[in-house]
Amino acid sequence: MRRMRSTKILATLGPASSTNAQIEALFLAGADVFRLNFSHGSHDEHKARFAKIRALEKATGRPIGILADLQGPKLRVGEIGGGETLLIPGTRYRFDLDKAPGDERRAPLPHPELIEALEKGTPLLLDDGRLRLRVEKSGKGYVETEVIVGGVLKSRKGINVPEVLLPVTALTRKDESDLQFALDLGVDWVALSFVQQPEDVAEAKKLIAGRAALMAKIEKPLALRRLDEIIDLSEGIMVARGDLGVELPVEEVPGQQKRIIQMARDAGKPVVVATQMLESMVSAPIPTRAEVTDVASAIFDGADAVMLSAESAAGTYPVEAVAMMNRIAQQVEREPQYRALMDAKHAAPEATTADAISAAARQVANTIGAAAIVTYTTSGSTAIRASRERSEAPIMVLTPRLATARRLAIVWSLHCVHSDDAKNFGDMVQRASRTAIKEGFAKAGDRIVIMAGVPFGTPGATNILRIAQVTG
Repeated sequence: MRRMRSTKILATLGPASSTNAQIEALFLAGADVFRLNFSHGSHDEHKARFAKIRALEKATGRPIGILADLQGPKLRVGEIGGGETLLIPGTRYRFDLDKAPGDERRAPLPHPELIEALEKGTPLLLDDGRLRLRVEKSGKGYVETEVIVGGVLKSRKGINVPEVLLPVTALTRKDESDLQFALDLGVDWVALSFVQQPEDVAEAKKLIAGRAALMAKIEKPLALRRLDEIIDLSEGIMVARGDLGVELPVEEVPGQQKRIIQMARDAGKPVVVATQMLESMVSAPIPTRAEVTDVASAIFDGADAVMLSAESAAGTYPVEAVAMMNRIAQQVEREPQYRALMDAKHAAPEATTADAISAAARQVANTIGAAAIVTYTTSGSTAIRASRERSEAPIMVLTPRLATARRLAIVWSLHCVHSDDAKNFGDMVQRASRTAIKEGFAKAGDRIVIMAGVPFGTPGATNILRIAQVTG
């Protein structure tokens, strides 16, 4: 099951992709990691999907990553009488804590903490930015606004406040319940929504307590102000372009996406690009040319993974969407400019033994035309540093920890094999050679570059670089 690409594919499961046959079809089409979206579905539904993924993993012998995506706080207006009302530009509109249904003059806003944080001049965005208002006056339990961009306001539509640090925790009670449930299941990654500052990440990591890796979703403009700190605290980063594209001027999103990808790459943290990548394939068998270019752009920038949401969870063509993303990634990585970009944006190694050996492995592999780089790892840190180098040679990872193999499934170029650790130098070379042949990376006579650590099986002890000829 070797993928003929380095970029990974993350597919969301949902009503269109929950049977054993559907999940297997997505995997065979190219999905490397599956996302359980806790904004939708019950615990029982997610548990059933989790079990099916693990059964597929056992049947195929390939480690498969599972990511639990927490919903985060959802700020919404309350009920509108008749279901909707028309907001007219230039008029005043009031939000308050009164639970009575709204009308053409006012609407309930059941978030006292939000009302308290609003000041005169603060912009409010409703219904994914389709309606735009500006705060003119606020008081105890209410806020009066002027309608800037009008339209139809419907019940329960979302509200975004892009310029205010909201006194809202990134983890609601529902999120805490979902998090504990996901950790008890044994998910490999947890994606944290509504990250505004590094403290949000630190709070979640305390609750996770090392039971899964944390991926911070960058969807709030405030997060961009302290992005380096958020990246430092997180194990991974997701460019969540949905809310980010609502709260930022849309023309700024591409530049910020490139910035986030590069900062994550420099830090050696896997980065995922998500939201509306092949949106038209929810209802069409082929994407638009613009969508293909969007996916290709993320791959050219060196993203570790690209993600499908509704396309694979609720669309009419989930398998076709994964297959299309797979084809795009393969083609982009064959383009000469892809390799040129990987080399041009290549970060300098840090002053550590692991980075020095990873950089050397990349250089040696490129110089001798190695069939693969083989890295032995326990915690996964060595493999991630090897991936950071963006080598021309594919990277095969041997690890005695299945949990590590699953977690690394989202990382660029890493092909993980659950295997016993090497016992000595001879076993190290023989095991690497046999596995490289079995997994389709090399044939007898090829050369491979091996990274390992002595004493064998000691986490963080990478201190060996070995060139070996593959024997049959």
